[in-house]
Amino acid sequence: MTINHPLRGIIPPLITPLNSDLSLDKENLKKLLNHVISGGVHGVFILGTTGEFASLRRETKVELIEETTKLVAGRIPVLVGITDCAFEESLTLSRVAKKSGAAAVVATTPFYMNIGQEELVNYYEKLADSIDLPLFLYNMPGNTHKHIDPSTAARLAKHPNIVGLKDSSGDPYAFQAYLEALKSFPEFSILVGPEEILADTLAMGGNGGVTGGANLFPKLYVALFEAYEKGETDRVQELQEVILYLSERLYQNENYSSSYLKGLKAAMSFEGLCQGNLALPLYPYSEEEKTQLLEKYRLVKEMIERIENRE
Repeated sequence: MTINHPLRGIIPPLITPLNSDLSLDKENLKKLLNHVISGGVHGVFILGTTGEFASLRRETKVELIEETTKLVAGRIPVLVGITDCAFEESLTLSRVAKKSGAAAVVATTPFYMNIGQEELVNYYEKLADSIDLPLFLYNMPGNTHKHIDPSTAARLAKHPNIVGLKDSSGDPYAFQAYLEALKSFPEFSILVGPEEILADTLAMGGNGGVTGGANLFPKLYVALFEAYEKGETDRVQELQEVILYLSERLYQNENYSSSYLKGLKAAMSFEGLCQGNLALPLYPYSEEEKTQLLEKYRLVKEMIERIENRE
């Protein structure tokens, strides 16, 4: 399936449902994909940060790509993360994605090695030259410790096979800088990661969100995007406040740096969308912690249901 340029809308960074032995949970993958597609999302992104790509073995990644594209069956675009420290590993995953029918691939900056902006340009150009699918850049400085400068993104946007960027810096000023640097490339898609600034970045001129909460409540995020498209600013603000309420109650736990993924997967297990298993080095909340989270989750769900019932 091909993608429109620029790609717009809500594209959940899909969690990877895992069994207790950390093999792919195919049953819940099917359930999850049907859940987000029925919620109206505009695509899915697998093997990103929310998908725990760095903690999965290659066999699981390949199986996830093949199963996801088969289950989606062309209903929406599938974007596949191909990030790896080894260039050839990224090429291997891109070939699997192409063969399986994915629409595009996504790559963060290579991590561990110290690299500068010139090396980033060289890396991404060689990657784009070597793959047969459109490539999205992925700015995730909190994890890779390397920021794609706006000027670097503008240089890379000239490449015919580099079609967009996901910014997960969480910095609205950085997002605005990308928009300014890339204003001469109207077909280049600029998407935000952190859902806490989804409404702000849409108002700036962003094309949509790769928002983790859309795994759980896809209709909520799609409703916000559609309200923005219709110019319903009050509605956008109302829905953004609900998303902030969700974020504060489900993702925040000062005891863990990994509380976002712990909270998201635990909440999804409450709905039977996954078993709540996390790949090492992460581990799930304890039963006591999940009980505490469940109380917060019920409040979030009740608020969202009230909003949806008013429509």
